[in-house]
Amino acid sequence: MNFTRNWKGLALMYVIACSVLVLPAPALAVPQTAADNTKVNAPDKQKTQKTADQQDNNRADVDITRQIRKAIVADKSLSTNAHNIKIITADGVVTLKGPVQTDTEKSAIEKMAAEVAGAGHVQSQISVTDSKASTHRKSSTKTSVTPKPKVS
Repeated sequence: MNFTRNWKGLALMYVIACSVLVLPAPALAVPQTAADNTKVNAPDKQKTQKTADQQDNNRADVDITRQIRKAIVADKSLSTNAHNIKIITADGVVTLKGPVQTDTEKSAIEKMAAEVAGAGHVQSQISVTDSKASTHRKSSTKTSVTPKPKVS
């Protein structure tokens, strides 16, 4: 009986020891650099730039923003940056701001916003990040987006 109890205890210790060996050691982990959006957010300090605190709280504007955000988050093909794009709606006009990884993401977000807000009610200030060079470039400033008519 003692042998059975000792055997089970040894087996459990063996499993625990193997688990510890498989887990990554903090010393072996690659250090992460802290996110720094200071340069990206610098233009927002200008008084003429729209910021999230300028979002109107009337029901129509909040509903437009909510629908656009819901559509963006539902698209799992988009990057985390694209999911976190700033959406500011004031008097029915949507302003999109922030970095995305590709022109495809930029176009997809603009299209989603135009489908919700309507043609001519979207101003895009989205920048496309060149991931290889790790730089931000403005692909356009205040581009009005008009969705293509749906074909029945």
